[in-house]
Amino acid sequence: MTDLTPYNEEQELDNNFSDNTHFRDILERHISRRSLISKTASGAAALAFASSLSGCNDDKDMGVTPPTPPSPPNPPVVPPTLPKKLQFTPVAKNLNDIVTVPEGYEANVLYSLGDSINPKYSDWDGIAEVPAAASYQFRSGDCHDGMSYFGMHPAKANYDPTQSDQGLLVLNHEYIIPLFLHDQGATSTDGRRPEDEVLREVNAHGVSIIEINKDSKTQAVSINKSSVFNRRITASTPMDFAGPVKNSDLLKTKFSPDGSKTRGTHNNCGNGYTPWGTYLTTEENFIGYFARAKEDDANRAVHEIVALNRYGLKTGRDSRYGWDTVIAKNTDQDLYNRWTADASGNNATEDYRNGPNTFGWIVEIDPFNGGQHPVKRTALGRFAHEDCRASRLIEGENLAFYMGDDSTGEYIYKFVSDAKWDAKDINRGYDAGDKYMNNGKLYVAKFNEDGTGQWIELAIGKNGLDASNKTYPFKEQAEVLTYARLAGDAVGATKMDRPEWVAVNPNNGEVYVTLTNNSARGSSYNTDAANPRNYKDSKNNKGNVNGHIIRFRETGDKTTAETFTWDIYLFGAEAAMASNINLSGLTDNNDFSSPDGMWFDPRGVLWIQTDDFSYRDKTNCMMLAALPGKRGDGAKTTAVGNQATFAGAKVTDDNLRRFLTGPKECEITGVTMTPDYKAIFINVQHPGENSKPDEKPHSHWPATQKDPNNKTARPRSATVVITRKDGGVIAG
Repeated sequence: MTDLTPYNEEQELDNNFSDNTHFRDILERHISRRSLISKTASGAAALAFASSLSGCNDDKDMGVTPPTPPSPPNPPVVPPTLPKKLQFTPVAKNLNDIVTVPEGYEANVLYSLGDSINPKYSDWDGIAEVPAAASYQFRSGDCHDGMSYFGMHPAKANYDPTQSDQGLLVLNHEYIIPLFLHDQGATSTDGRRPEDEVLREVNAHGVSIIEINKDSKTQAVSINKSSVFNRRITASTPMDFAGPVKNSDLLKTKFSPDGSKTRGTHNNCGNGYTPWGTYLTTEENFIGYFARAKEDDANRAVHEIVALNRYGLKTGRDSRYGWDTVIAKNTDQDLYNRWTADASGNNATEDYRNGPNTFGWIVEIDPFNGGQHPVKRTALGRFAHEDCRASRLIEGENLAFYMGDDSTGEYIYKFVSDAKWDAKDINRGYDAGDKYMNNGKLYVAKFNEDGTGQWIELAIGKNGLDASNKTYPFKEQAEVLTYARLAGDAVGATKMDRPEWVAVNPNNGEVYVTLTNNSARGSSYNTDAANPRNYKDSKNNKGNVNGHIIRFRETGDKTTAETFTWDIYLFGAEAAMASNINLSGLTDNNDFSSPDGMWFDPRGVLWIQTDDFSYRDKTNCMMLAALPGKRGDGAKTTAVGNQATFAGAKVTDDNLRRFLTGPKECEITGVTMTPDYKAIFINVQHPGENSKPDEKPHSHWPATQKDPNNKTARPRSATVVITRKDGGVIAG
């Protein structure tokens, strides 16, 4: 048996080679070699049986004349009071193997890899033999990520956004760390993965829905393991398609010849939630799960090759975990064959050439309804979705959803629903989803050098998106949505430094997007006003090493606006860096690198999380609390390299502080809170991720949270709940 080489996400982070090779150039190459290659079909991948079970200075200084925000006819509900100053003691940078929280707070591990959500199954301690593969239908998956809390009405057992002591916690399981998921790590014999390991891996992906209870006096939080709402959604759970791409030829497969269904969701990173009470999970680095043979181009039309290459599925590509290599002994072979994306049959209904097209969508899940399949909402476009956040709620106004494509040089998008918000739709589940998410306009963002921006509509027949397009010959809206990246290329969207999470300020509707980093900024990607920094740190890391957070405000404060104004709220940096790099004036109490997860709580406190490598010699990843101002509160400035940009006001220790640090080699991600602001939940992903098979794990968390001297337990991703010892309001 052979241990598998650890996955490196850099393999699928940069596929934006626009100015793209023109369609005619690829056509010429395709014709010249087409006759040289014959058909082949390699293995194909994965399964999981949770499938059918029930139970994401002023504006004059900036050179921009901002619009005067009108008084909306139906103003939003005034949120709870925003603190004027952060009160907790900042957590110092450290390399400890625990979750460190401020004085007067406590952190408790709630839900770890392998924990049971069914009383018939015992929890796993991270020391004993790993649980059986099939049991992961009833256990926590791996690599906890995006997360939302849904209060539950105590009598009606449906969504109630005012309830804090009983509710459903919904969270993503992005991917897996095979070294710790299996007793001996992931193995392969003669190039084929064992079925049992793959079953465990597929079941460890997806989403968890768990009922939690909070004691109103002590604020202690526990999981109700007997709840009928507890369930897992995995990489093989049946899913329905909805919206413009449903029934398109682009979605037709052997499993669903009419293109109406698929199986599974995976690489679920960021998240979102709808005002009617459903969860949105995002499919990010999905493409790496598919294999594609070297000879497959010979069986493809030229436009298919263009699209496959743009999304990173080039010929001769092995799959991330080798799920396609399994030979079934106890299950249906088709559950594995679906991970091979070759055109091996006579048409798309005889193979899985379109398998990759069935991933990369926003998936809607109704936590309170285990009887219906989750729905992939195709109107919101297909790309490496990192997050999806709804606009500020205003009765009678169009809803918008803001999204980032987390790859180097990718774009920021928004979807504007044709439907206007009506509070009567709360608790209407997928019916409300059909109303608000099936019909509308998809836009991509262009950031101008003067601090303004445009939303460019991605619609067939508009802005050059038609069959005459040189990058890709678009013939229908289904192609525009399925290949949204190509559409963004064609209309000249701004290439950003890996757009990750999105947050919407409940007090003014401004939209914030984390741009985590870009090692190629200044080389493959020129600096610009919206992505202004190219520099080296003390360890010789290059590019936009520490990332930044951009924010924008819609013209007229209307979600339907096609223009906006922007600035950069916050620049990641080490406190000791030069002032033209540390443009936000960060100190040791709040310096950070690689912003990733991010969320505004209803008061308007902004929570910022990091997923960093460049600063790990000084501190583990962290979460900060912020009290941001508004777009335009800073000034036009000059970044390193003499690049002009627009910076928000410099921060202080009063309005930006480090709230926690995580254990060794982890990412801090996922954040949500009970409506009374007395319990905040965060996820710790992949502690000890750089450990090697032939050495001791670099982390033993979460066991070290209770016993810092534990040197036995393997590291596991987990959800943590943080409360104040006096039972008070978080950051209040």
